[in-house]
Amino acid sequence: MVVGTGDLIQLTQQLVDVESVSFAEGPLVDLIAAELADLPHLKVDRIGDNLVARTDLGRNLRIVLGGHTDTVPVNDNLPARLIDGEVWGCGAADMKGGLAVMLELARRHREPAVDVTWIFYAREEVAADHSGLAELIELRPDLLAGDVAILGEPTTGDVEAGCQGVLRVTLTLAGARAHTARAWMGRNAVHRLGDLLVALSEFTPRQPEICGLRFHEALQATHVSAGVAGNVVPDSAEVRIAHRFAPDRSVEQAEDWLRSFLAPFIEPGDELVVDDRSSAAWPALEHPVVKALVERNGLEVRSKLGWTDVARFTELGVAAINLGPGDSTLAHTREERVSTASLDRTFAALDELLSHGL
Repeated sequence: MVVGTGDLIQLTQQLVDVESVSFAEGPLVDLIAAELADLPHLKVDRIGDNLVARTDLGRNLRIVLGGHTDTVPVNDNLPARLIDGEVWGCGAADMKGGLAVMLELARRHREPAVDVTWIFYAREEVAADHSGLAELIELRPDLLAGDVAILGEPTTGDVEAGCQGVLRVTLTLAGARAHTARAWMGRNAVHRLGDLLVALSEFTPRQPEICGLRFHEALQATHVSAGVAGNVVPDSAEVRIAHRFAPDRSVEQAEDWLRSFLAPFIEPGDELVVDDRSSAAWPALEHPVVKALVERNGLEVRSKLGWTDVARFTELGVAAINLGPGDSTLAHTREERVSTASLDRTFAALDELLSHGL
């Protein structure tokens, strides 16, 4: 397969057609590696299913352009379809449109005004401990060095700054088994969930303003599991809770707050386990590269309400933003798609940056 050139819609469609659900990105990575290998101005390193390509021109600035190669499971939305200037298909917005923009920029900019690092990494759509970017940080952090990182997450071609952090916990409440005919002899763990679920449903999320951007936290029960048999009072009930927190809190502060919120519902014998924790990222709007990118291209700036790998780059000391084609509200849905206008808008802004730098 030869990836088309000069047509972002065609290129996006071809990338979407290569299925790359998390942990099965290999064929797409092989394809991208072959494309990059044909570009003599780039040095290419492959670490597992992660690719890093770099220019080495001695410029004063290094821009990192990154994107993940995996998608969520296919939902009867492959192969890709081209309808009225939009590519429909699994991963079109999240984020094969962004990968198409990256590949086309890599081809065109043989001598960019800045040095560029292109990162194509695996396993972003699954738990953080599987992340291909985390793998690169562990094995080759030198490859991720830069002044600013721009991740091609879907933002409709505007800038989404910072990101919210994530905590996922599992709380198991204990009870005592008994026959339902003699329920008073036991304690129903499911019933213990009642007050907690009411508190979660009535929770009013914080909406702090940070760098002029409004963030919106969340606290949600995502799974409930319990039950032994139809005639048994359950002695255990499990609830999984997800907390999205704004970047004015560290992950430690957010965890302390969540434990405090849950404390009134926890008794001796209950168990609280932290399943996943990811830091938030402060908006990098004051960085001169970000300011120039926004001002020269008339980009709208919004807060990023989800979590993205801008947090990993922020922890590395690299200012990072989200900027990519596609509508994030369509990501992971059967109706996922990306438009020509969104692809072109993203390409134009990044092309201008690589052409002129600061």
